[in-house]
Amino acid sequence: MATDAEPDTVLAAAIAAEHRSDAYKLRDKHRHPLETLTFFELKPDMTVAELWPGGGWYMEIMAPYLHHQGTYYAVGYHESAKAPFVQRSIKGLNAKIAGRPDLYGRVKVTALSPSHLEIAPPGSVDLVLTFRSIHNWMESGFAYQVFEAAYAALKSGGVFGVVEHRGDPEVWQDPLAKSGYVNEEEVIMMAETAGFTLAATSEINANTKDTKDHPSGVWTLPPSLRGSDEALQKYLSIGESDRMTLKFVKP
Repeated sequence: MATDAEPDTVLAAAIAAEHRSDAYKLRDKHRHPLETLTFFELKPDMTVAELWPGGGWYMEIMAPYLHHQGTYYAVGYHESAKAPFVQRSIKGLNAKIAGRPDLYGRVKVTALSPSHLEIAPPGSVDLVLTFRSIHNWMESGFAYQVFEAAYAALKSGGVFGVVEHRGDPEVWQDPLAKSGYVNEEEVIMMAETAGFTLAATSEINANTKDTKDHPSGVWTLPPSLRGSDEALQKYLSIGESDRMTLKFVKP
């Protein structure tokens, strides 16, 4: 079910732009932003919502790309969350946005949590994206509600794009996804339960070297590299995790 689309030269320029941090650019070889965003049919006049953008890795690309014609929603953590890493993430993202109004001055910041599920006005979004967050929502017990929230925000015909650490289909799916890996069938089931139709799949972000049986789950691999120094080279040689890339459509 893979699909191909013509590369966008403006998007390619946004990915190569000087404002992107060097540390983030180093991960392009693992995350394939041009191919991934092209697969998800990103266009400069779209309204796009990214769920839990973290430190803004994809925001550095998409917000400037959408700045003049489109709209970018950074759907982050809710401020009521008490975990220190969440508060650091909120402050870091807000500081990033405030620091470059020329790039991020039109970013709309909203929040996603079990008690805050309206990520954007209903039926207003062309494209909702999530990058490696489904396992977090499973651990917090509200993954199905997130899929429903994405469905509610999208226009009819809108796309829900998913990139997630892909689990071994022969291994039982932990409902809390504590290893960080999620089986592809599990994600498809959640999406279809919310009302989505699977439109296409891609192996853009696949990594056949990933054996998915690491002592600290996906965090054993780069960039986290949790584990012994003796095994460092082994995990560096594997690279980042094997990832599914799925495109769903709201009928």
